[in-house]
Amino acid sequence: MLRLDELLLTQGDFRLAADWQVPPGARIALIGPSGAGKSSLLAAIAGFYAPASGRVLWDGRDLTPLTPGERPLSILFQDQNLFPHLTLAENLGLGLRPALRLTPGERARVTEALDRVGLTGMGARRPAQLSGGQVSRAALARVLLRARPLLLLDEPFAALGPALKQEMLALVAEVAGDTGATVLMVTHDPRDALEFAALTVIVAGGLAAAPQPTAALFADPPAVLRDYLGHRQ
Repeated sequence: MLRLDELLLTQGDFRLAADWQVPPGARIALIGPSGAGKSSLLAAIAGFYAPASGRVLWDGRDLTPLTPGERPLSILFQDQNLFPHLTLAENLGLGLRPALRLTPGERARVTEALDRVGLTGMGARRPAQLSGGQVSRAALARVLLRARPLLLLDEPFAALGPALKQEMLALVAEVAGDTGATVLMVTHDPRDALEFAALTVIVAGGLAAAPQPTAALFADPPAVLRDYLGHRQ
């Protein structure tokens, strides 16, 4: 279970507070105005942003003092974080052994992960030889290979067209189902939240509000969400 225990993020005039928890295996969308702190919240959970106060807990364990590499999570950014000078198989292999001295069993796991996301036979290609959709699939293969219990998505599919983005979100759902991962997804698109996430967190006005059921939230949005969506009473 992920718990944000009186978490407070500050930087200059920026302030964001969060105090809530989500059950294991949940899919949560984070939605709100640009600059409100959605990506900053993910960065704090991942360990890239030190909170001013409060804690990030996973199954009761305080992650706050841990480095990003020590935390039980994977994170996907918009740039997918693939090294251009390495092959696809090598990029995935880094998640298992940074020195890339993989055992035959680990190489087999890399191949299986590529197969699982529809990249069979592409392990020898470099990122520049792949389409945008294939790069996204490769990033998901790495997540599948690492099998961490918490997956953070910082709009990794924002540059894709609507149909391909929906295909990738469906694949994320499958991968999360395979691994049992809890997923937090930053999005600006209400359709993504409605189609992917059972729970939604509104991030606005210095607060990441407690998660609420997505369908009910959008059916009767509070004022801050109506303003964001451009709805008028």
